Amino acid sequence: MREKALMAWSSGKDSALALHEVLAAGEPQIVGLLTTVTEGYERVSMHGVRLAMVEEQSRSIGIPLVKVMIPQQCSEESYETIMRGVLTRQFDAGVRAVVFGDLFLQWIREYREKQMRKVSMTPVFPLWERDTRETARRIIGLGFHAIVTCVDTQLLDGKFAGRAFDAQFLTDLPEGVDPCGENGEFHTFVHDGPIFRKPVSCVTGETVLRDGRFNFCDVLSA
Repeated sequence: MREKALMAWSSGKDSALALHEVLAAGEPQIVGLLTTVTEGYERVSMHGVRLAMVEEQSRSIGIPLVKVMIPQQCSEESYETIMRGVLTRQFDAGVRAVVFGDLFLQWIREYREKQMRKVSMTPVFPLWERDTRETARRIIGLGFHAIVTCVDTQLLDGKFAGRAFDAQFLTDLPEGVDPCGENGEFHTFVHDGPIFRKPVSCVTGETVLRDGRFNFCDVLSA
């Protein structure tokens, strides 16, 4: 019997590629897309993607969402408590692992490993230490289509928000910006690719600067 696992789902390209790799390998069995949503905004935390759009992703992929609802201005302690509660319930239902799309930030990996130990789950990192430029090209080459939904304007020009994550995007990135945005330079929303039964129909909407730093481009159902 295959081990049951959740996919840590941000709605973006790295988690989409990680899911693709796991599905292709056939192990572990992904039974849910673990998604953190900020209450009140009803959007994926950090990426700023509307919950309704992530629900459309879930339907197209054919894997249900496992929502982690967190309050606005959520403290790290509160976040960990809420997440631990959700994962404990999943463990009781037979889930034994969580798959992450992290690439190279060691401190994030160590944090995830620590949190997973608390709920007796195994963290899985199928993309770990892959070259990020090659990974970005692979995402595009596999036929994934994504929109840049958030840009940290302290690290990248805000005008990149709303652009397609494609070959031209990679060419236009300034030197020092990671091609996969692993340092938080940008985040994406994937709307088509090999893991989808059909494309998620969408259009870009208003772009808004939040906290004087993060440029968010809204993504709406077409």
